[in-house]
Amino acid sequence: MDRFKNDQRKIKNFKNTLVLSRVKKIAGVDEVGRGCLAGPVFAAAVILSDKIDIKNIKDSKKISFKKRILLSEYIKKNSVYAVGSASVKEINKINILNASLLSMRRALNKLKCKPSMIYIDGIFAPSNLTIKYKTIIKGDEKISCIAAASIVAKVARDLFMIKLAKKYPYYRWNKNFGYGTVDHINGLKKYGVTRHHRKKFKPIHNILINRARETQ
Repeated sequence: MDRFKNDQRKIKNFKNTLVLSRVKKIAGVDEVGRGCLAGPVFAAAVILSDKIDIKNIKDSKKISFKKRILLSEYIKKNSVYAVGSASVKEINKINILNASLLSMRRALNKLKCKPSMIYIDGIFAPSNLTIKYKTIIKGDEKISCIAAASIVAKVARDLFMIKLAKKYPYYRWNKNFGYGTVDHINGLKKYGVTRHHRKKFKPIHNILINRARETQ
């Protein structure tokens, strides 16, 4: 019985947070592509409209590719949003964590409507934010505006990698989006590293070291 009451209380608190995020111009922020071996990292910032239907908005990882695209278009038409990214060159230079935070900052800076509060997925936030913010572990599973940001960012990055895959078909980025799948690793072993690969990531770094040894 106590467990049921606790679950009901959590649901009520979650619903209250969803309503609050739309009334007070709270921006949700999330990044995607942090664990990829290739391609930039993307982030989105989203302020949901009070008219938007949130019932299907959830963590982008739990939504199919086709449904994500539809939801992303719906969110963008009914929200204030912006997308930011950090390049592979920047990832290699300042590391993936700082590049992820940089992409978040760029998304926030591009928002046409400034929020009164920012909810950020995870435990880290961009430095020197002038707007009040809160970091939330697994925020994309708990807060609708963060979930919406995860969807918009995910779709933006997926479409970028699909376009890039047309120039580099051997790595199957149109299917794996730069993650270290078997097809991607096989492509790396056979065709080598491209300028779009993150050279300081261990699998890429090891391939480069092995190639260097072979030429000695």
